[in-house]
Amino acid sequence: MAELAPPTGAPANVVVLLLDSLNRHMVGAYGSTEFDTPNLDRLAARSLRFQHHFAGSLPCMPARHDILCGALDFLWRPWGSIELWEEPVTVPLRAAGVVTKLVTDHPHLFEVGGENYHTDFTGWDYERGHESDPWRTRPDPSWVGAPSFGRPSMPYETSRGWFRGEDDFPGPRTMAAAARWLEEEAPDDAPFFLFVDEFDPHEPFDTPEPFASMYDPEWEGPHLIWPPYAKAVLERGVLTPEQARQIRANYGAKLTMIDAWLGRVLDVLDRRGLWESTAVVLCTDHGHYLGERDIWGKPGVPLYEPMVHIPLFVAWPGQEPRDVNALTTSVDLHATILDVFGSAAEHRTHGTSLVPLIDGGATDVRDHVLAGVWGREVHLVTKDRKYCRAPSGANEPLSVWSNRWSTMPVVGYPQLKMP
Repeated sequence: MAELAPPTGAPANVVVLLLDSLNRHMVGAYGSTEFDTPNLDRLAARSLRFQHHFAGSLPCMPARHDILCGALDFLWRPWGSIELWEEPVTVPLRAAGVVTKLVTDHPHLFEVGGENYHTDFTGWDYERGHESDPWRTRPDPSWVGAPSFGRPSMPYETSRGWFRGEDDFPGPRTMAAAARWLEEEAPDDAPFFLFVDEFDPHEPFDTPEPFASMYDPEWEGPHLIWPPYAKAVLERGVLTPEQARQIRANYGAKLTMIDAWLGRVLDVLDRRGLWESTAVVLCTDHGHYLGERDIWGKPGVPLYEPMVHIPLFVAWPGQEPRDVNALTTSVDLHATILDVFGSAAEHRTHGTSLVPLIDGGATDVRDHVLAGVWGREVHLVTKDRKYCRAPSGANEPLSVWSNRWSTMPVVGYPQLKMP
């Protein structure tokens, strides 16, 4: 296992806070006034604020593979596990004596196609009940106010029947668990890496009051919590303007709710004085269209700014808050984490450490980034240009489905026939 000397003045610990589907253009620190994000802004006020940070592989699981393994996932598959022959960042960190912890409510990490993302952490917590997680087999029969009875058609509808108050929702429980770990378990005698993989503000955009009515108080019908995944949504009448406003408002409600619970994590960092020894990274996997260009969700379209231009804050001991104008991307987080702990990857990666940008040793670390979704357009992005190249139809079929998500290449298994 390759080990290097940590950079001079490197922090002892790293905390990565990933908020899924966090729209950069809806965060106050990036100039938005649409929704309230006081704790994101609080973190940004003490951080390096990256102005040209872009997603690499999309959507959810490919983006996490970029961060944890450092190689662009979309270049070779659509969605899948960390393979047995791959080495996630946690392996060299544990070899270097770093305590690694995962706290998450992300259901795809525990489904077919999401194997091995959690297994190499020293410890992990999974807060149940988000989106597709088959947590409960029936709604809570003791709660008269349960939103649904009988046999709901979706896992979330069943889980939702067990949420009584705000602190029962998966997002708040995840942030509370992360705060509790920092307060009670984070070691004083060893370096640590905490990865908080928070699925909010990903849909369903379901929140309790006072958040549910915060941004669309005149809406009288049931709250619309599931956005369509489509383009030309208003043009084709998929949503009315009022329904579109309601869904966007409910995204904002979830963003503001998880922002409030993020504040609890920041409070522990304050109380324990961890800012002096800990790098705190706030990132996301990608954005989420909420009506921009009349696109909703994450349909198969080129990656416009709301989807691929994403937020990144890095609070770093000894560094004054400032804007960073260098071009960066998600795989660079993998290289940065390894660099902090004086470790190196044993396999080929695409990332570049951001430490030289952070400590002032460099003004740029790359001149372009690659971004894309498997089988669709490849985007080459610079600070002021984006080149988009569509796939060739002659390349199909590139792969066959071998299970729910993962694929096997046709060229490697010529005896397999496409269905």
